[in-house]
Amino acid sequence: MRKRYLCGALVGVLAVVGAMTTAWAASAASTTSQARTRPSLMRTFNGKPSKPARPRRSNNLSYHGGVGGIGVETAPKVYLVLWGSQWSNGDPSGESTILQNFFAKVGGSSWLNSVTQYCQGVSSGTIFCNGAGTPAGNGVVFSNAVWSDTTSAAPSQPSQSQLAAEAVRAASHFGNTASGSNNTTQYVIATATGNNASGFGTQYCAWHSSTSSAYGNIAYTNLPYITDAGASCGANFNGLGPKAGITIVEGHELAETITDQYPNGGWLDRGGEENGDKCAWIQSGQGASANVTMNGSTFPVQSLWSNAFNSDNGGCVLSY
Repeated sequence: MRKRYLCGALVGVLAVVGAMTTAWAASAASTTSQARTRPSLMRTFNGKPSKPARPRRSNNLSYHGGVGGIGVETAPKVYLVLWGSQWSNGDPSGESTILQNFFAKVGGSSWLNSVTQYCQGVSSGTIFCNGAGTPAGNGVVFSNAVWSDTTSAAPSQPSQSQLAAEAVRAASHFGNTASGSNNTTQYVIATATGNNASGFGTQYCAWHSSTSSAYGNIAYTNLPYITDAGASCGANFNGLGPKAGITIVEGHELAETITDQYPNGGWLDRGGEENGDKCAWIQSGQGASANVTMNGSTFPVQSLWSNAFNSDNGGCVLSY
């Protein structure tokens, strides 16, 4: 099952995943000042052995021109939103704490360092920056960046438009309202157990997207309660434990947002896949998911695509 994209802005729930299409290429190549609303999905694990994407220079990631000139996060800032009063007793797996620990440690790690080979400010079609442009950043900033928005209940099955609206509210809450204040920022909208958007666990594990607002274009992730999906979204994947999917999935979305902040203006291959998609759910061999140490703590993560690996033919790597 390859990554597919929602066309246009979704109304209602994400149950219409079957209507998605991969016909994104023409619009992806254009540069506009408005954020597109087409989500980039992380597919579920289908239980079959996965293999790393075949190294082929012709299918490396290339730059797609950016949106309003922005294609990557040059100094990534991450904000976590625990959306809805359901979080008051809706965190049986301790996902909030795991996510906060991960965000606090992932910056500067060798695992995330592969994003720094991708850049913006270069021509569309660029494959190797080679010092040109401005590179994506690895020094993720996550400090006092959690908002427990629990004064009222979140929708029981939030739609894309509702998730986008919560991301805009988060920008206001954190004071990111000035021009340019969201140019290198992402908001992770996490929902409590049993409170996930439609299609979760059957069509996708998470997705990232962007929306236009009075505060500029805003990048955000729909992060459902990952352990609700069990093995479909990483529980015990590669023997990494029942909660492995939490950081495997969010790590996937984090790295993709850094390298394709406003889909699809950043770095994608010719089939529309990002650096996380090309390496998702690998079980053995080069790029297999594993526990990786980051600044003294260990987290289960998947590998990420590196154009520079294997004599510049590309491949999936756990460090760079």
